[in-house]
Amino acid sequence: MNPYVLTILLSSLGLGTVLTFASSHWLLAWMGLEINTLAIIPIMAQQHHPRAIEATTKYFLTQATAAAMILFASTTNAWLMGEWEIHQLSHPLATTTVMLALALKLGLAPVHFWLPEVLQGLELTTGLILSTWQKLAPFALMIQTAPTINSSLLVAIGLLSTLVGGWGGLNQTQLRKILAYSSIAHLGWMVLILQFAPSLTLLSLSLYIIMTSSAFLTLKTNNALTINTLATSWTKSPTLAALAALVLLSLGGLPPLSGFMPKWLILQELTKQGLPLSATLAAMTALLSLYFYLRLCYALTLTIYPNTLTATAPWRLNFTMITLPLSIITILALGLLPLTPAVTAMLDC
Repeated sequence: MNPYVLTILLSSLGLGTVLTFASSHWLLAWMGLEINTLAIIPIMAQQHHPRAIEATTKYFLTQATAAAMILFASTTNAWLMGEWEIHQLSHPLATTTVMLALALKLGLAPVHFWLPEVLQGLELTTGLILSTWQKLAPFALMIQTAPTINSSLLVAIGLLSTLVGGWGGLNQTQLRKILAYSSIAHLGWMVLILQFAPSLTLLSLSLYIIMTSSAFLTLKTNNALTINTLATSWTKSPTLAALAALVLLSLGGLPPLSGFMPKWLILQELTKQGLPLSATLAAMTALLSLYFYLRLCYALTLTIYPNTLTATAPWRLNFTMITLPLSIITILALGLLPLTPAVTAMLDC
């Protein structure tokens, strides 16, 4: 793609997100979401491959449906209650419709079916943008509207997403689909705590973006798209393979890695709010996700690729690739757990 065109598209992507962040009016927020969607579509379709075109079409139809639902809900609220402000969303029909529309935009269960299929048709860099940056604008709206949404609906969507995200990834061999189900599960954890502790949701979102970025960049460096190709990573770069296994375990939420922090704090907050059953169910669904992360770790570090490699194993990393962002993000994805007391003190302020 032409660098000037790419610059314009990425700038529009950032503009759409910032516009949604800064808006207090529903029409302005909707406009930001539309700019965001229209900017990423050419980036998704740049491969000119049937799978990429199919993924782009599915993504466009899904996002257009969600945007239409948001417009319908905000218009309904303005008609019935006389308010266009995001914070003044008060009619039950409007709040429920907006919640379902934002769940569709994010890929939360039960409207998650588009996310694994779309992510499977994209290259890893575009998949990284879709899994991280594209979640920010809908999440900003969800945090602003959370106080007016029925808490039982939020908890139900959160628990269902953690269950679907764990269950759906069990039988997958494609790494992009596994990361899509991982995204659904993590978003479920964030929605679960959204109404009780919004600051904890932001912490979880930040750590999710760090860990997912590290996972995608590791796969891109190793050029791995399936579990079988992941098994060859050890011969290419043993250090990177060992770090990738730790990043996957961090995504699973095992101590003493960074991914344990949000899960620990969320379960603690749910218990404080008098929801021990929801906390127990969320912890049990996390075990499903942990299983397929362990499966990837096993393929990455403890198996030998079944076929003889035809090419000479590159023992050194290709230095033309930019590995500094990967190094920084991997350190953050592995070593933030000791900062938990400082984080809790900041959240309590």
